[in-house]
Amino acid sequence: MQPHDHDTHWCEVGGQPPGPGSNLAGPSPERKRMDRRMKRIAITVFLAFLVAFFAVEASRLAGSRSLAASTAVHAAAPVVVETIPVQPAATNPSLSLPGETHAWYESMIYARVTGYVKKWNVDIGDHVSKGQVLTEIDTPELDAQLVAAQAKLNAAGADVEVRRTEAEFARTTYARWRDAPKGVVSEQERADKKAEFDAGMARLASARAQVSLDQADVDRFEAFEKFKLVTAPYDGTIVERRIDIGNLVTAGSSSGTMPLYRMAQDDPMRVWVDVPQAAAADLMKKGVPVGIVTNEASNQRLEGTIVRTAGAIDTQARTFRVEIDVPNPKGALVSGMYVQAVFSLPAEGMLQVPASALLFRSTGPQVAAVGADNRIHLHSVTIARDDGAIVLISSGVAQGDRVALNLSSEVTEGQQVVAKENGPSPQAAAAPKG
Repeated sequence: MQPHDHDTHWCEVGGQPPGPGSNLAGPSPERKRMDRRMKRIAITVFLAFLVAFFAVEASRLAGSRSLAASTAVHAAAPVVVETIPVQPAATNPSLSLPGETHAWYESMIYARVTGYVKKWNVDIGDHVSKGQVLTEIDTPELDAQLVAAQAKLNAAGADVEVRRTEAEFARTTYARWRDAPKGVVSEQERADKKAEFDAGMARLASARAQVSLDQADVDRFEAFEKFKLVTAPYDGTIVERRIDIGNLVTAGSSSGTMPLYRMAQDDPMRVWVDVPQAAAADLMKKGVPVGIVTNEASNQRLEGTIVRTAGAIDTQARTFRVEIDVPNPKGALVSGMYVQAVFSLPAEGMLQVPASALLFRSTGPQVAAVGADNRIHLHSVTIARDDGAIVLISSGVAQGDRVALNLSSEVTEGQQVVAKENGPSPQAAAAPKG
């Protein structure tokens, strides 16, 4: 094709001939230099990232190796433990247990007759004597019943007089017919008179029985009349009053009947204490002295004695209930009070250690004794009594043994330790620091 033909071809299709900057002529040298520069920058950044990454990983691995080595060194080092000597139990150890006071007597006072409260004479907190009138009840219905019963009794008494007169007339008539000469009256008439006399005596006996029955009704209503005055059954204190003037009260003590008063006798007082099974054998004896301490600011202590026991262990709570009688002449104790019962218990032949020396495992309670070689020796022990901070041991350790305190459950037999003396007595070890 001729050159002019080529130019003509481009002109025919309406285009322009390709110039030096056209894509058909390829990228310019300046563009190629820019692309090569960008590739070099990307490669440089990537290489720098790789160098930083490998530097960080190398540092982390070096730190892990250093930590592992340090941990191994610390793990191989003996553990520092506090120790305390095992000592004999105190001469007269005490066991303090919570208890609850109960009144010697406590009664709900109900009305024995139905009526309206006419007057009440005592209120809560009042001390009353046996037989003292607490409330007066107005009973119009009962009063009417008493009047009717008395009228019926009077009528029965009058009927007795009538029957007595009839019986006396029948008796004299029969006597005349009976003593009449033979032939004057017939035997039939004599028998009729005797029957009338017997009937008259029977009617008289019936009338007298009716009098006795009516008299019983009168006596019953008169007895109810006495219950219009509600009196105290014993010397005590009014704990609660539930009535007021005009209230309708109903006789009886059913679940739907409202009581008038609740009263209690608080001298002496009963104290109920649930004793743990471990101490039940020591506390089940009657006559054991017990100190009762209130939780008030005065911290007053009263002395009492065990008077009775339940005689059996509660299978659910594993406790043994004892009852303590405490004289309460000044009213220091009231019913329902929370108190502490302090028992003095025998402890011959027992040793004591702090509770922090115990280890509890599947084989039972243990202590970790530290021998002369500064190694741990685990001993299974028998706990005779647990008083919170101090535990009495009956077997498993000997006096003078040094036991470690506050050990973890991971301690093993024969483990090397560094013993540090904590104090001369379990009480000092058990006392809070600071």
